[in-house]
Amino acid sequence: MRPDVLAADPGAEASTTLVEAEALFGRELSPADKKARLVNLIAVVTPFAGLVLAIYFSWGFAFDWTQAGILFFMFMASSLGITVGYHRLFTHKSFEAVAPVRWLLAVLGSMSVQGPVIEWVGVHRRHHQHSDRENDPHSPHVHGDDEEHGVLTMLRGFYHAHMGWLFMGHSKGLGRYIKDLRQDEMLCRVNRQFLFWVVVGLVMPTVLGGVLTMTWKGALLGFLWGGLTRILLGHHIAWSVNSVCHLWGASPFRTGDQSRNNAIVGVLALGEGWHNNHHAFPTSARHGLWWWQFDPSYITIKALELVGLASEVTVPSAERIEGKRKKG
Repeated sequence: MRPDVLAADPGAEASTTLVEAEALFGRELSPADKKARLVNLIAVVTPFAGLVLAIYFSWGFAFDWTQAGILFFMFMASSLGITVGYHRLFTHKSFEAVAPVRWLLAVLGSMSVQGPVIEWVGVHRRHHQHSDRENDPHSPHVHGDDEEHGVLTMLRGFYHAHMGWLFMGHSKGLGRYIKDLRQDEMLCRVNRQFLFWVVVGLVMPTVLGGVLTMTWKGALLGFLWGGLTRILLGHHIAWSVNSVCHLWGASPFRTGDQSRNNAIVGVLALGEGWHNNHHAFPTSARHGLWWWQFDPSYITIKALELVGLASEVTVPSAERIEGKRKKG
């Protein structure tokens, strides 16, 4: 069975007990887990510090079109690396792409600082396998019934889904979800080079800022806005798909979980916020299934297809969409 199909089938593997789930994510952290926790803490806190510094250094000076352009360019490039590359191509295989495009998307996704590509795919496939159940790595519904336990439980679940799960140590047992990717030499190479591409993603906006303004101050602001602040925005928008889109929004489809379509996240996350649509049709390259559901990631895939760089783009038929909609 294809791994992406396995991940799309919530019933393919029985849920483990809470004890097993605790063992999976590790209450007693090993030295490697503690190191991973520290690395994740640095990855979360440093971009926020960058935003503070960017505001400080820009105070009294215009946040001009140069820095805005660098921020927008770097955000779009690295975010599409996640949404089109990490997610729709490598995780769910919703389309095929030529080798240079596959490599570029893996590299751009690495620059977003959301983890090496193969590990990211493994975690996301596990999320689909156990969506909103005990072994879901980042469900907001693992702390009890929100309605029964109130706002505090909901907030705990939100924090866990948004970023708390990053500090629970390495997810164990991801190997069964990524056997196909371990056979991909190019992806394995980019996976090993993760930290190198993170650094490249910080150097690029620094150089752009310096060259476009011909000043050291422009280089520093390029680093702060197009580097650290861009990472901060990308993190929290992407994490909102895990948290916000499993708590608030519409659920037009039967999915067996709490996935929701959230219009705000749908736009900010380049189409990923149409999350109930995605859980209903995981292998679809298109998440915004109706014309008014803006999906820049799908537009990008179609553009690649138009120029011959992508093929076999999967979209559910109108009959499948109608058949899975909730009735009444």
